[in-house]
Amino acid sequence: MAHAPNPPPATIGGASLDAIGTPALLLDIVKVDRNIARLRAHLDALGVLFRPHVKTAKSIDVARRLFPDGVGSITVSTLAEAEYFASAGFADITYAVGLAPDRIARARALVARGVTLSVLIDTREQATALADAARAGDAMPGVLIEIDCDGHRGGVVPEDPALPEIAGILREGGVEVRGVLTHAGESYACRNGEGLAEAAERERAAVVTAAAILRAQGHAAPVVSVGSSPTAHFARTLDGVTEVRAGVFMFFDLVMLGIGVCTVEDIALSVLATVIGHRPEKGWILIDAGWMAMSRDRGTQAHPIDQGYGLVCDIDGRPFGDLIVGDASQEHGIVRIRPGSAAGLAELPVGSRVRILPNHACATGAQHLSYHVIETGSRMVVAEWPRMGGW
Repeated sequence: MAHAPNPPPATIGGASLDAIGTPALLLDIVKVDRNIARLRAHLDALGVLFRPHVKTAKSIDVARRLFPDGVGSITVSTLAEAEYFASAGFADITYAVGLAPDRIARARALVARGVTLSVLIDTREQATALADAARAGDAMPGVLIEIDCDGHRGGVVPEDPALPEIAGILREGGVEVRGVLTHAGESYACRNGEGLAEAAERERAAVVTAAAILRAQGHAAPVVSVGSSPTAHFARTLDGVTEVRAGVFMFFDLVMLGIGVCTVEDIALSVLATVIGHRPEKGWILIDAGWMAMSRDRGTQAHPIDQGYGLVCDIDGRPFGDLIVGDASQEHGIVRIRPGSAAGLAELPVGSRVRILPNHACATGAQHLSYHVIETGSRMVVAEWPRMGGW
């Protein structure tokens, strides 16, 4: 099995940002809690269940902040995540990536442990593999059929004859058809909030239509699931939807800023780096955070404001205006003024520390083994929370 062991438990902090080793992944827990409260309030007002996606955090300590009782219904992107969170008592899990037939045995093992697991499929072949596995008579996961609401990724469009055919194969094989699931991936092409409400409505309409088609064929289809962080925040109505999934909303990032979902002040994740050199003739400041610390993600490259490899802030998290990580090699970041800006280069002596806001919280987080947890306005690390990885 290609999955990582559970990480060590969280530890208590006590060090200062002036003293910890760099590069280091910082998480402002005050901002995390505020971001969670914001989306929960919006979804509560719309009367829909929240099934947060933990693929961004990949941390039990972060996931516990999502629920008043510390556990609840979650979404994962890998079976390793499902196993990790199940070990901490999370017992209602949706695995929201198309199921490969060779992962059915691992999925069944989770069900045998008492986990209510839903898996995702969109082909007759996957349905047949599940039906064949069910003949052994052991515990089986329930199934959500993926719906294509915007042409972004996988799924069947609601009117595709394959939809009832897939459901029929499952029913004949004794596998529960729990419902339908979709993801409005094209919402990431929106800018400054424009078009997000419309994307949310297209997402809702597609999945509600698909559920109605299944019910007309005699399937209960109790689950009607939508989800992306942009549409979750901008949905005006979720009539017919039973649950919403979102993940990056906990941390936010520069891509979400460009889409118009958050402000700079909402971004809870950053990378602490140290200045290690200067090239004044080039207008460069060198730091010890390259793409191994920030990731290669350049998700703002097509945005009106290109943030390079990340937006540079002082050690307390205040942005320097148009100072970005303009280029990166494995362990070096090149800090410079954003092209076209008239701003001046900040005075940052060798040894001084900066924080970099990431383009993509999921990708940057994946470069690190743990979070150094801080609180807004303080340089003290209050805890270190491990992250998991693997598939």
